[in-house]
Amino acid sequence: MKRPFCLGLTGSIGMGKSTTARLFAEAGIPVWDADATVHALYAKGGAAVAPLSAIFPAAIRDGAVDRDRLKTLLQADKQALSRLESVVHPLVQAARQAFLLAHETADLILLDIPLLYETGADKDCDAVLVVTAAPDVQRARVLARGQMTAAQLDMILARQLPDAEKRRRADFVIETFTLEQTRAEVRKLIATLRSRHA
Repeated sequence: MKRPFCLGLTGSIGMGKSTTARLFAEAGIPVWDADATVHALYAKGGAAVAPLSAIFPAAIRDGAVDRDRLKTLLQADKQALSRLESVVHPLVQAARQAFLLAHETADLILLDIPLLYETGADKDCDAVLVVTAAPDVQRARVLARGQMTAAQLDMILARQLPDAEKRRRADFVIETFTLEQTRAEVRKLIATLRSRHA
């Protein structure tokens, strides 16, 4: 049986990745969201709560992982990130495999992974789509959300692969000017992939 064509989606913060993923979902493409998976793992009853409570008891509040407390612990201890990843990465991987099995009859699936290149997940994809925008547009979008300062944004950008490098490594690039233009580009890409891999 032919397996689904797996398109990885990534892009730096504020580039329109979540919106683009939603447009694929609206077009009927199954979408796996890495961030949503981690949120579910950290929520009350989530599979990551018990193992993380053994390593980071101070990060657990009301039966769930408190992301702000966890972030503080990670900043204070350089070894903490690798301990966190040793618990979370296998759980995320298992969730992704379950998604792939659940959609094995689809012709095309989308994996929405913010740190796609940074985690090596691009090797599991048949092609990669990078969404991008001009740096001033990116900065304006992120700061308009009111959830972080310019300094926090700079810290996040320093941890992510530069946009130019992502675009260089991508199979497809969509510049997210407007919603309608992005929707048209998404539909065009879906048609291209379907014709190539029919």
